[in-house]
Amino acid sequence: MNEGNGILGGGLNEGHSLFNQISSLENLVSAWQEFKRCKQSRHDVQAFTFALEDELFSLHEQLQNRRYTHGQYTPFYVTDPKLRHIHKATVRDRVLHRAIFRVLYPLFDRLFIFDSYACRVGKGTHRGVTRLEEFARKFSRNNRKNIFALKCDVQKFFDSIDHEILFRLMEQRVADPDVMWLVRRILESFEKESRRGLPLGNVTSQLFANIYLNELDQFAKHTLKLHCYIRYCDDFIILIESRDEAVIFVSLFREFLEHKLKLTLHPEKIIVRSYRQGIDFLGYVVRPYCRTLRTKTKKRILRSVTAGVPKQSLQSYLGVLKHCNSYGIVEEINNITNHAFR
Repeated sequence: MNEGNGILGGGLNEGHSLFNQISSLENLVSAWQEFKRCKQSRHDVQAFTFALEDELFSLHEQLQNRRYTHGQYTPFYVTDPKLRHIHKATVRDRVLHRAIFRVLYPLFDRLFIFDSYACRVGKGTHRGVTRLEEFARKFSRNNRKNIFALKCDVQKFFDSIDHEILFRLMEQRVADPDVMWLVRRILESFEKESRRGLPLGNVTSQLFANIYLNELDQFAKHTLKLHCYIRYCDDFIILIESRDEAVIFVSLFREFLEHKLKLTLHPEKIIVRSYRQGIDFLGYVVRPYCRTLRTKTKKRILRSVTAGVPKQSLQSYLGVLKHCNSYGIVEEINNITNHAFR
């Protein structure tokens, strides 16, 4: 925890060098190389590429002279399958977001609990579901005892993140005032309400979200002493002995979120399910001895395949199905695709 340029107590041991790491030309070039992957056909990326040297040197100079200002966002909607309002920053700003992420992510990631699975290296949905299976097997004594899962969701999470709370949480760990000046620039570039909200689309938003909800994770693991707790973004789940316990924990979580983080539990997404019924989490349903695909996801895949999807999308669907008991749906997909090519 205290090695290299890591975090010591309330701040970083390296002082102002952290900002120099973020703003260095070497880091900006590396951030650009990571950012441009699979985006080189886009017009704004091509325009940035055309003037690449001038753009990166200009950004470096603006940062060094503390003259950097964040540009405007381009809003649009995507369906994945839920309708989401995305705000896309300029290429210059997104390169900087990546540069910030490259330096700050490893410093904060070491503070996060093991069972936080969103937007982290070596984590992800499949590992989160596998961990849930491990917890359920152990807690149910190798599937001999029925147990229950309480699943909760934070209402309008990204829109509700309080800038000042987030800033204080980061300031406790980052001693470099120039880095915090830059964080402030990023936060002030977007607000859903007065000083609240992060834009979906910024890679920094993913990190900031984990920093914010790490407070919930620490509360669950260390204050409530919940061993069987998993979080993926703003969805979290715990395993409990009975349905009656759910009422107690919902009250504790609600009070903590409202008083410490100014967040609210989604009233319609507080769900209690028995292990034998099946625990729906991250697109899969976990039961004793098997994992199946969520019914809604299965129907969406079959609908897309029937309508005709690119080969790449089809391979993506088959990749999802490899992680569960899916013989029946794979057969249906094969029948649909074979019929299409007759």
